[in-house]
Amino acid sequence: MWELFNNLLTDYTFQTVALGTGFLGLFSGVIGTLATLKQESLLGDVLSHSALPGIGLAFLFLGEKNLVVMLVGAAIAGGFATLLINWMKNKSIIKGDGAMALTLSSFFGLGLVIMTYIQKRPNGNQAGLGNFIYGQASSMLVKDVRLSVVLGSIMLLLLIIFWKEIKLFIFDPVFAHTVGFSSRFLNSLISLMIVVTVVIGLESVGVVLMSTMLIAPSIAARQWSNRMHIVTIIAGIFGFLSGVIGSFISSVGVKIPTGPTIVLTASLFVLISILFAPQRGLVARQLRHHRNKQELLKKAKELDDGKERVTT
Repeated sequence: MWELFNNLLTDYTFQTVALGTGFLGLFSGVIGTLATLKQESLLGDVLSHSALPGIGLAFLFLGEKNLVVMLVGAAIAGGFATLLINWMKNKSIIKGDGAMALTLSSFFGLGLVIMTYIQKRPNGNQAGLGNFIYGQASSMLVKDVRLSVVLGSIMLLLLIIFWKEIKLFIFDPVFAHTVGFSSRFLNSLISLMIVVTVVIGLESVGVVLMSTMLIAPSIAARQWSNRMHIVTIIAGIFGFLSGVIGSFISSVGVKIPTGPTIVLTASLFVLISILFAPQRGLVARQLRHHRNKQELLKKAKELDDGKERVTT
């Protein structure tokens, strides 16, 4: 067992996949915290599904598979979906959840139509669109990891630069606008970060599961603290560990898909946090409830004993 573990850790392919998925989890956890705190968790799901037609159209435009161009197409499609959602919310009576649900189903349906058309073409097998739907983390190359790290690092740098403005905009957008911050710019910046993060994870996790990578680490981290910077850091740690542990489990097992395993690992962090977080965890709350109950019973008994002594 130890020999298998040692051989796996020194395996170049495993190191590449583990680092790639680990950094993907880190970026997803940190940026996904913004969507969670804005109460727009569905936005990650919308953007991941909306990226599919952009990928397909980019392949049709080039006539061959080019990862960078296809990811640019995904980013453009995701950005257009974001603009469409904001337009429906601001210019119609459609609320945010309705706009996101409509955009998700429409773009994903369009993506499936385009994918079906591509598969019927002579060069359709070159597209590899199935990898973008379900993910293919085991096929990650060093250049893919480098591209993800560069793009993710730029998003983290933007988050650090505009941290105060974003924090104020998320918790009190009216006051942020009052003091001179552009709500449109900050909202667009957050949407850009989410779009780029989704694009980074499309090839490894896929459009179906990418939303979980954005939301699960932040939900888990939210159980451990009330301070935004601490929640953001913990979410990044949970995301990184989900990627590495999921890749390890997938490599040790036989024919275990990497992407779904990573998502299940992230979901396990959520379950553990909901149960055992020191303040919000169900176990901790039950223990506090039991402790408070015992203290009340003890005080009630002391009062009864005091009344008996006074009576006698």
